[in-house]
Amino acid sequence: MMCGAPTASQPATAETQAIADQVKAQLEERENKKFTTFKAVEFRSQVVAGRNYFIKVQVDDEEFVHLRVFQSLPHENKPLALSSYQTNKAKHDELAYF
Repeated sequence: MMCGAPTASQPATAETQAIADQVKAQLEERENKKFTTFKAVEFRSQVVAGRNYFIKVQVDDEEFVHLRVFQSLPHENKPLALSSYQTNKAKHDELAYF
């Protein structure tokens, strides 16, 4: 993996779902909405001074959100942070850097 360049999109893993689950409450607070469906389906990652995760999450039958989650370096001992997100996405929308 090249430092700074995002990886190619790949299917979500159990680890990806765990990351998404940890920032779900942050998204719900920002959107003032509860998501009963919250399934990570695809992700990319980027090594920075920590790691950015770009995660496509299914929140309804045909509705998706794109999350950017920051994981700090281990010695910083900080929780995962929802850095940014995009709503009103569809299954076919490319998971791109944002």
